[in-house]
Amino acid sequence: MKGRSQSPPAVPYSEMVWSWIGSFIGILLVAVCHWGWALKGLDMVMIIGSFGASAVLAYGAIASPLAQPRNLCGGHFFSALVGVTCFKLFPESPELASALAVSLAITVMHLTRTLHPPGGATALIAVIGSARVHDLGYLYAFVPALSGALLMLVVALVVNNLAPTRQYPEFWL
Repeated sequence: MKGRSQSPPAVPYSEMVWSWIGSFIGILLVAVCHWGWALKGLDMVMIIGSFGASAVLAYGAIASPLAQPRNLCGGHFFSALVGVTCFKLFPESPELASALAVSLAITVMHLTRTLHPPGGATALIAVIGSARVHDLGYLYAFVPALSGALLMLVVALVVNNLAPTRQYPEFWL
């Protein structure tokens, strides 16, 4: 089978290093907030699996339209709202709630011009997550979804602009 184009060139080692630094600091910051001082004594969640995929985009594919601040923050926020709504509407049917959460999140992200692939996982986590996630209700859209994305954005703004060969963001709105 033939593709339509060639594979992209190899990424320079310096880009790999900056991607590593950004992702390490970004995820560490969110994890420290989750397990450390920020939420100590509260039964809240700060780190969700979809942040791993956001780290790939925000630190490893910084020129992608899907990695820009509007997409990073809006994608998680709107998808979380959709996911919580689907869970609340269909708590006895996780199969239906899961499918609706992801597909509606994609639609809402398209409508709001905030398409961010990890947002699909954020919506799904709202349905399949633990009781801790479910107990958050719509707060889940703010903590962890939006606040975690904002923390990762701050790190992306700092780290991605320290390197002379990088400039982030490509656009804000």
